[in-house]
Amino acid sequence: MLADEEQEEDFQRFLRRVDEITNLVQGWNSTDPAVKEKTIAEAEKRLHDEETNQEEEESKAAVNRTVINTQSSVRGFVSLYSLCHWEVLGSRCVCLKSVSNTECFCWLYPSRTQALRCRYVQLLPGTANTRAADTDGFLAALEKDAKERAKRRKRNEHLANALKEKGNDAFRKGHYVLAIQSYTEGLEKLKDKQELYTNRAQAYLKIHEYEKAINDCEWALKCNEKCIKAYFLMGKAHLALKHYSESRQCCEKILQIDPQKESLFKDCMNEVNLEEKRMKDEERAMKEAQSGKLAALAIKELLQKLERPDQDIIYYTGGVRLLAGAIKDCTEQTLFRINNGFSILKDNEVLRWDVCAEQKTTAEVDLAVSLLILWQAVCTGNEENQRLLLTQPDVRAQLLNLLSSGISEIQKETLALLSLYSENENGRRLLLRHQALTEWLHILMRFVSSTDARATSAMNILSDLTQEERFKIQCRDMLPTDVLPLFTQLLGSAKLVNQAALACCIGIMGNLCADAVIRRQMAECRECWQACLKLLGEYSDVNTPQYQECLFAVLGLMMNLLLESNVIIQDFAVDISGSCMSLLRDKDGRIVTRATGVLSRSLQASSSAVEGAVKRGVVKLMIKFLKAGGEITSNYCLKTLSVCTRSNRQAQEDLVKSDKGFSVLLKLLDSENEMIVGNAAFCLGQCLVVPGAAASLLNSNVVMVLLKHAGGDATRTSVQENAAVALGKLCVAEPRHIFQLRKLNGLAILNSSMKYVQST
Repeated sequence: MLADEEQEEDFQRFLRRVDEITNLVQGWNSTDPAVKEKTIAEAEKRLHDEETNQEEEESKAAVNRTVINTQSSVRGFVSLYSLCHWEVLGSRCVCLKSVSNTECFCWLYPSRTQALRCRYVQLLPGTANTRAADTDGFLAALEKDAKERAKRRKRNEHLANALKEKGNDAFRKGHYVLAIQSYTEGLEKLKDKQELYTNRAQAYLKIHEYEKAINDCEWALKCNEKCIKAYFLMGKAHLALKHYSESRQCCEKILQIDPQKESLFKDCMNEVNLEEKRMKDEERAMKEAQSGKLAALAIKELLQKLERPDQDIIYYTGGVRLLAGAIKDCTEQTLFRINNGFSILKDNEVLRWDVCAEQKTTAEVDLAVSLLILWQAVCTGNEENQRLLLTQPDVRAQLLNLLSSGISEIQKETLALLSLYSENENGRRLLLRHQALTEWLHILMRFVSSTDARATSAMNILSDLTQEERFKIQCRDMLPTDVLPLFTQLLGSAKLVNQAALACCIGIMGNLCADAVIRRQMAECRECWQACLKLLGEYSDVNTPQYQECLFAVLGLMMNLLLESNVIIQDFAVDISGSCMSLLRDKDGRIVTRATGVLSRSLQASSSAVEGAVKRGVVKLMIKFLKAGGEITSNYCLKTLSVCTRSNRQAQEDLVKSDKGFSVLLKLLDSENEMIVGNAAFCLGQCLVVPGAAASLLNSNVVMVLLKHAGGDATRTSVQENAAVALGKLCVAEPRHIFQLRKLNGLAILNSSMKYVQST
């Protein structure tokens, strides 16, 4: 550690001296005589100091020296100047060539001198003109040397990249030592290539050379101080060395560099916390085992008995049951783990065959159930055990087999085990990492047909999983071919299945629609729309509380799907709006609100749907709902009215008749909800073309209200635009409103609003 500090101190001292020499070179090249003279004086002083130091070193029989031509006049100029070959290290320049037993004029620190090789440029003393010529010659040589170094760097970079690819290929094949060798050769060609340091660090991790991995990560950070991979690998190395605090610091650095890496940060921090907890738990469990506590001894003894081969199946069932009963807390869970308890499923042929067998006897069913109860006891609240269980060979296939076994007792306990994982974020991530959850989606959805608690458990697991973005992404591929056909079948059989579970299943599909890809896939499924409409149509025949929940859920799903726009939605728009119109008189306010929301979106897809809804009195119903209040319903109602009045004259006339003096719309213009205000202003503007509509507002404060919104600072620009358009149309339809506008000094706003009137 002390040697590293000295090396770093030398390195920093060297960089300061590089800056000083750079300033001298810039001074020599200056057009200002005073600056040049000052630079020469500074150079003389430094050379004098160097001579003095050299004499002192010679008297001490030093080996490494900087050779100065003392026969020349220092006053004339620098008699001998060493021109170094530089390479970029991070954001600084470092001389990487060598001269045997010679220290450069760049004052490179002694610990690096043997890594140097400098080419000297002789600058002879003379008059001012000679000095100027010498300076020009020096700068020309410097430029030539820079070009040579650029060519050499390009050649070295090509070689380093080739060696990096060679190392990557060896790493992929598991030949980590060969990979390290290739990365090392690459660094000999290009010492500032960050990728070579991080790749070599990753290879060092594979062969458990953690200190070397940390050292490489530190060098990578000298090249690029914001290298996330370096901090990630350094954190892994520190964790392997049980340096928990340092590992957490690396995790925090990742988040500081890129706040978008929050998921990676959480995973890394969780890994550190889990490993630290694991070590503490195991230390505590070992102490209990060494102290001879009965519980610790019982678990070890039971595991040993279960290792006996060729025993009767009842023997194993009883042993597993006893073991499950003995595990009651974290210490006993840890004792199970450190006594190699997870190997019993792998090593015991009877247990392994029992889990995998498709057809089971009663005794085999009992054994499978006992094993599942044991896994629950071992994994409850213990993340390390949860991880170890999922990483056991064949567990992925075994859990799927147990879940789809068709045996209710086995399925019940399998679902209980999976619930331990799905109930918390870390458990869900373990499932996503180690299990094929897309296959589970199809299997779990089938439990909707179950009439017992299995249906609820399956839906709860799915509901938990949909919280994970990674799960939604995994579902994309199989959704159209596997999931949607099953889902539409369940919707079409709503009368026959577990309706409470079906309502939950519909909600889960609605949550999946938050993913744009999944939403588009579902919106393009004609069978899905047909099944939704069938469920809406059967509501009047069933009308039970459970079916109401299904209806409520499917309306929410349809609202999500209607965010898309496609030909299929256009084809179904008339049927969708017609079904929603039938639901607007339902006694359940939740149903009415969602039906209005679906209506507001479906009408946008078809003018025929608008015409049909207007004929069925949609405008009058919307005004009725608006009078009753409710912010969410008001939003949907105004959106519906906006769609209808935008293109349908009958809707405009119906609104004028239903809302006498526009009392409802004027009240809504005072709302604090910008969306409500914008849509209310839009509807008002559309209806002012109806004869007498503008005149009915002469005794109101409509001009002042619209003027306030047109010149206001609402976040939604549609508020200003719609208010300005309505104000312009109002004055065009009834010029007497202009007098009120003049009193309020609003003509300028009216003039600016004319562009909106013309565009409409």
